[in-house]
Amino acid sequence: MSCSGSTLGLLFRQVRDAMWAQMERELAAAGYDLTFSQYVTLKELANGPAGVTELARVAQLHPGAMTRLLDRLEERGIVQRVADPADRRAWRIHMTEAGQSLWTNVSHCGHRVREQAMRGMSDDDRERLTTLLTQVRDNLTPSGS
Repeated sequence: MSCSGSTLGLLFRQVRDAMWAQMERELAAAGYDLTFSQYVTLKELANGPAGVTELARVAQLHPGAMTRLLDRLEERGIVQRVADPADRRAWRIHMTEAGQSLWTNVSHCGHRVREQAMRGMSDDDRERLTTLLTQVRDNLTPSGS
């Protein structure tokens, strides 16, 4: 089966959109008032504190939109801004204890969506798909990005 570049790009977009939409449905069904962008932000913060620019890049948001997203999470007590000791002009975003507790529960939603997306695939197929998608991404990513 041949796949033209425009078809491949469209398929990538459709898969991404379907994953994001299913994740939002899963979060809502589980009773979590979180958007996909908020979920991705919490997922990144589960690895440790991060800067606003770094979080914006991971969530594919403009820094201003990320600031508003963080405002909402901070109002809910999920994250807190802490002055960056290395740069007084910058903030490091930390997940609070409440945020960590929330993440422990919410991360199960992500697992369910990934399992749904890969239903019917063997472990070898899953590994191969991940390897191929990583290769495509790396082929299209300029060096040093």
